[in-house]
Amino acid sequence: MLSAIGTLIGGLGLFLLAVRLITEGLKQAAGDSLRDFLARSTATRLRGVLFGMAVTGLLQSSSAVTVATIGFVNAGLLTLAEAISIVFGANIGTTLTGWLVSIVGFNLRLELFALPLLGIGMFAMTVWGTRSRWGALGEALAGFGLFFIGIDFLREAFVGLSDLLALESIQAGGVGGTLLFVGFGFLMTLVTQSSSAAIALTLTAASGGMLSIAAGAAVVIGSSLGTTSTAAFAAIGATANARRVAAAHVVFNVLTAVVALLLLPVLLAIVRLTGDLLNLGDIPSVTLAMFHTTFKILGVLLVWPFADRLADLLSQRFRTQAETLGRPQFLDRNIVATPTLAIEALRQELQRSLHMAHDYAAMVLRRDRVPVGKSATQQEALDSLLEASQAFVSRLEFERLPPGSAQQLALVLRVLDYQQDIVELAQEIAERDRHIETVVKESPGTEVNAYVAHVIENLEALMALEEGSDMEAPRQRLQALETEWRRLKTTLLQAAAGKKVSLHKLNVSIEPLRQMNRLCDRFLKAVERLRELDSSLTPESPEAEPAGDGEPPQAAS
Repeated sequence: MLSAIGTLIGGLGLFLLAVRLITEGLKQAAGDSLRDFLARSTATRLRGVLFGMAVTGLLQSSSAVTVATIGFVNAGLLTLAEAISIVFGANIGTTLTGWLVSIVGFNLRLELFALPLLGIGMFAMTVWGTRSRWGALGEALAGFGLFFIGIDFLREAFVGLSDLLALESIQAGGVGGTLLFVGFGFLMTLVTQSSSAAIALTLTAASGGMLSIAAGAAVVIGSSLGTTSTAAFAAIGATANARRVAAAHVVFNVLTAVVALLLLPVLLAIVRLTGDLLNLGDIPSVTLAMFHTTFKILGVLLVWPFADRLADLLSQRFRTQAETLGRPQFLDRNIVATPTLAIEALRQELQRSLHMAHDYAAMVLRRDRVPVGKSATQQEALDSLLEASQAFVSRLEFERLPPGSAQQLALVLRVLDYQQDIVELAQEIAERDRHIETVVKESPGTEVNAYVAHVIENLEALMALEEGSDMEAPRQRLQALETEWRRLKTTLLQAAAGKKVSLHKLNVSIEPLRQMNRLCDRFLKAVERLRELDSSLTPESPEAEPAGDGEPPQAAS
């Protein structure tokens, strides 16, 4: 018993590790060709369904396709709507297993490929490294190998259940019996993490006369419900969008199962009639394979008209704090055709994102006072908001802009550029925080802490500026900070020369300290350009020209 529990925990751990490797590998390997291929394959809902059917038919595992789809969503390669269409197709493609078992009598076991996949993947990772495309693809391959090894461990953990839950020992009829067989199919798929195994066992039992057609159909419906556990496992620790894909998988399978149960006698009659028309004969395994395909196609047809609505509903669920913060509050595509309103909306959004950038930078600079997860949330939200603003600007550029609006848009682009610099600088400072800490523990630590405190004070003073206040004082504070940075740099060099701090510690810590000064410079410029934009949008004010700070107006990352 303890051995089975240990094997179960180990199998689940391997499964989750596999999902992580697949996600990270696909994310690193993602290039324009992969993105273009996925974009072409899922350009329409029908193409997405056909793509999911084809891939699942080749792999003979809807679980693998579901995990890969969630991995693609995690990596940002698929949208929610595109992933849902693949999930629909995968549910149809998985029915090919039943046809192989019933017609060919051969059940392809993907776990046989696990060790070769793992070996090839690890070889690629060792030779090319995970930062290269081939190495990243190797990481994804190794993830798939571990995925099937994890499933194999799960099967081994529950090998004793085959005797406890023997099909021939179940004797029940009516609604209760049907639900009992549905539960049996669900349990088999849940514990083995393979609907193919459950389907193969069901078809074999039906062919041997141990299971009636109606009972076998109920087991098939239950196994379809059991596959939702795979999506649930794969969504653990995944992005909000990936959890939405898993939820779509659950919704589809539950709805399909309920409809199939309600129409079970009708569906079986249709399947038998179709088998007679096609001269397939009264073979139980063929009848059940046809039933499996029929009720999956019926499910897709039922959900098809509501797919967009389902995506919209799921988009409102599993919303993270970063998604809520990163959602634009002022940008509306309906106002793009009116440049004046569009630029005013951009100004308000840029004011908001500048405050968010200040909060994020302050979190990074205060280091031990702010939880790491909170600053990461702020960064993710800020990235999303700036990306949305950039996309809005791109749409606005296609409009015919009057000269005044064109100059204002140049200011918008410059402010966007500065804010993106702020996020990148703050992120780099956060990543090198441990290097600053090593110097703080040495003799120049007091001077370092004082410099960081002055950087924070500088940012706070910039954000506290009242509308219309003079900008000369902030410029003088920045100049004083630059002077302080030069003194600190000299102090650090003298400490290294006097053996008070190692040269290595000095080299790795000096860059993030320098970036703090650049961070304040970018904030000052962003505030100045936003003021120019605000002034140009005020009717009684003359239109302001972008200040000549040596950077081209169109520069925007």
